[in-house]
Amino acid sequence: MDKPILEMKGITKQFPGVKALDNVDFRVIEGKVMALLGENGAGKSTLMKILTGVYTKTKGEIYFEGESVEFKDTKESQDKKIAIIHQELNLIKELTIAENIFLGREPINSLRKIDKGKLYKESEKLLKKLGVDEKLNTLVKDLSIGKQQMVEIAKALSLDAKVIIMDEPTDALTDKETESLFKVIKELRKEGRSIVYISHRLKEIFEICDYATVLRDGQFIKEERVKNLTEEKIVELMVGRKLTEQFPRIKGKTGEISLEVKNLENEYLNNINFKLNKGEILGVSGLMGAGRTELAKTLYGAIKKDNGDIFLEGEKVDIKSPKEAILKGISYVSEDRKRDGLILGMSVEENMSISALKNFTKSLSKIDTKKEADVSNKYVDDMSIRTPSIKQLVKNLSGGNQQKVSIAKSLMTEPKILILDEPTRGVDVGAKKEIYDLINRFKKEGMSIIMISSEIPEIIGMSDRVLVMHEGRITGEFLGEKVTQEKIMRCAVGIEEVRL
Repeated sequence: MDKPILEMKGITKQFPGVKALDNVDFRVIEGKVMALLGENGAGKSTLMKILTGVYTKTKGEIYFEGESVEFKDTKESQDKKIAIIHQELNLIKELTIAENIFLGREPINSLRKIDKGKLYKESEKLLKKLGVDEKLNTLVKDLSIGKQQMVEIAKALSLDAKVIIMDEPTDALTDKETESLFKVIKELRKEGRSIVYISHRLKEIFEICDYATVLRDGQFIKEERVKNLTEEKIVELMVGRKLTEQFPRIKGKTGEISLEVKNLENEYLNNINFKLNKGEILGVSGLMGAGRTELAKTLYGAIKKDNGDIFLEGEKVDIKSPKEAILKGISYVSEDRKRDGLILGMSVEENMSISALKNFTKSLSKIDTKKEADVSNKYVDDMSIRTPSIKQLVKNLSGGNQQKVSIAKSLMTEPKILILDEPTRGVDVGAKKEIYDLINRFKKEGMSIIMISSEIPEIIGMSDRVLVMHEGRITGEFLGEKVTQEKIMRCAVGIEEVRL
């Protein structure tokens, strides 16, 4: 019989004006991988922060190995061998890989100095286990996001934890890195370790998890063996309704050409040529490093072009900065909303209006705060942004709602062309559907949309036309209804080139 190593019973967490958790039960079975599922804002992260001593619960009990426990800080939970790999990386980028893995727990020699030999030897073992081939004296800032995530995972493994919480661990990993991680998880399970696995990628749940617990709106909905579930059933439990169509692409009549790019080149791009019409969703696909984001940032003026021409509605333009792009009617929603898209310590209202303050400026350069608030509230209503008020700090919103604020910020600049870079990354299935509906609404209103995505089903499901990039070049162009995953991948790896 499966035996729980950890039980959380009747957990309630009340913040000012918000009940984040309401009488939630959660079990972790010894030697099993437990999926913790729910939409953004369902309470998953809050529950894990209570378990690891970041938050104090308002009500409820926690039992670890049969003993009642209450963690006042993260050290107390670590002392009980509970480790967490946060979705937001918690590394010091100016330190080396090895120094980060054992930060605060460095091995000490007989002279009471850091034993660097042992530090590097133990770090090497952990990285080898994860299939990471990097020099241990490499500074973390010089690693890709995916490799930084693997260092974070190595750090958790170094604690020799009995319970390891993984919060969206594959979000920034390549397929090869994900495969290595799954091998490690299976080994940990064989060793009798218990894993709490939080992910929006449902296919991963069926590949590595034994049980799934679903939360919705801060409440416990169900615990079930994964083998008894389907993707459709999980989605239904998470959102409280059936999602009959995952990608609600609408047919629409495209208008005249809004953007034309001719022979665009810089250090990232090689002879890029394409057109974009009004009322069209142009999907851009390709593997990591193909140049998709660099293309977006070049169009937006954040990266300098060396050669080539850009035409907006037939007029040649020379865009040298994001400010110029916004004035010309081009807006960009970054793939990294927390680093490039939002100012987390500012309110919803301030984030939305910051790029469009000229629209709210009265005489003497004063801001019309009433108009700013009215427009911000309208966007909150129109886009179903779940926030207690427009004065709420953005850092306190769920990922899906942060993404909607990031999109609203771009929309406030009244763009003709909207570039969406990974618009649903780190967003749950319910919020994804809402974002897709928004994109379709912009399309119906005649906006031109460039949508970059690593999820091929999303590209196929939402795009009227698809461009595929490989090593800074466009290697494929397809009509939305005629494209397949196989065709995209052949162009993405450079096996084939296809143009309309």
